[in-house]
Amino acid sequence: MTTSIHAPTTEFEKKDRCADLPHRPRVLLAKMGLDGHDRGVKVIARALRDSGVHVIYSGLWQTPRSLAISARDEDCDVIAASMMSNSHLVLGPRLIEAMERMGRSDIPIHMGGIIPQEDIAKLKEAGVARCFTTGTGLAEIVEAVRSETRERAESVGSTPTAQLARDISRLHEHGSARSDAPRRRPKRVIGITGSPGAGKSTLVAALAAEHARRAEGDPSLGRVAVVAFDPMSPITNGALLGDRLRVDFNRLEESVFYRSLAISGEDYHALDDIIHLIGGCPGGDAGSFDTVFVETVGAGQNEVRIRTHVDKTAVVLVPGMGDAVQMDKAGILEIADLFVCNKADHQGQNELMRDLREIAGRRGVIETVATHGAGITELYDALLQG
Repeated sequence: MTTSIHAPTTEFEKKDRCADLPHRPRVLLAKMGLDGHDRGVKVIARALRDSGVHVIYSGLWQTPRSLAISARDEDCDVIAASMMSNSHLVLGPRLIEAMERMGRSDIPIHMGGIIPQEDIAKLKEAGVARCFTTGTGLAEIVEAVRSETRERAESVGSTPTAQLARDISRLHEHGSARSDAPRRRPKRVIGITGSPGAGKSTLVAALAAEHARRAEGDPSLGRVAVVAFDPMSPITNGALLGDRLRVDFNRLEESVFYRSLAISGEDYHALDDIIHLIGGCPGGDAGSFDTVFVETVGAGQNEVRIRTHVDKTAVVLVPGMGDAVQMDKAGILEIADLFVCNKADHQGQNELMRDLREIAGRRGVIETVATHGAGITELYDALLQG
């Protein structure tokens, strides 16, 4: 979707515009095709977040199939797809077909961009719910999202994964899921925590991809799932859920189940049940979810609750975040089963590794550069086989 990007976003009032709805709208903001620009989408994402919407941004260069997987797993209320490459008449119908294959043809699709007026009727005939042309106001986009947000049915879709996504939504938002939903604790539940900006999302994406790669050769490893938490605005209750853009779903497709959730503080009230729902999801030929990574919000020194929900906890740090005195303080460093020095190509890496080794005792300390894949195999082995 596209809007004017020249006016300052501060003109859009930060206000909860969704408090009267059955639940917080979940919107997948999508960039399909070869469009390599996302400034306009970021303006829309902020406006939706500042209106109380939970916005999932999947990143650039997405295929219709990768977006359909994201929309299903995130249990979205609406897909807001944008493109600037004059490919809407091809990619729009392909996205609709992909949603049908994912068992979620009920999720409405809104499309925006440079769309000639004469093509709008063709897109609507193909199944696109609404079309927005350039110059559409932010308030109109917010209202369009509001109009698609309805009470969630208990059962949805035609696949076990689509139903799992719905069960997670109802459990997280209302505290209850289907009583007959299968539940099982996965074999391995790994928590990844650390301060904002430490690279947790990129690290988790790399670990999930490493698991998927190994599972291709060894199906007994089962499938992998990620539950990624992001903070909810204390003013509007909106959230920007951008962690999944670190995952290359164009390549991994359905080998990773990825779910983003917004919370206030360390409110992991439904996490144990969510983990059991993921473990209990019928896998069929694809196998069960035997490994779950849980990524916390950017954690402060005293945020340690994740430890009670997982089997093993990795604390991620980066060079330049503090001196040795900080290492001796009680809190998040105490819960680590393993320390990760991420961004190990940055200045200060030697000092951080020295300090970590001093406090680690028998606990492992591993260097990674997640953006380059460095240290990921070692970290995976330490977390899941150590």
